[in-house]
Amino acid sequence: MRVTNSAVLFIAVLGLSACGEIGPDKSIDRGVDSKHLSQLQAGIWIDPEGCDHWIIDDGVEGYLSGRLDDYGKPICSGAGAPNTAVGPFKSGSPISDPL
Repeated sequence: MRVTNSAVLFIAVLGLSACGEIGPDKSIDRGVDSKHLSQLQAGIWIDPEGCDHWIIDDGVEGYLSGRLDDYGKPICSGAGAPNTAVGPFKSGSPISDPL
C-alpha cells in the first residue's frame, strides 16, 4: 500500500485539530447573573467519607469540585460533619434560593 504525502499531511492536520480547546470555558457562570466564578463565594461540602468539596450555589445553578492538595489527593479537613455544608456558598448572587 502506497501512502502519498498529501494523505500523511491530512492525517497530521486532523490529529492536531483535536489539540484545541473543546467545549465552553467552565470557569464562567452562564446563568441569569453571568459572572466569573471567582466573584462568587465558595463553601465546603463534606462527603460521607469526611472529605471536602468546594461548592457554590448562585440560586439557579450549583457548582461542586473536589478539594485537592498539591499532589491531587483529597483534603479531609474535618471542617464539619459528614454530609453537611459549611461556609458562605450562597453568597454573591442577587437571586434567592427557593430551597
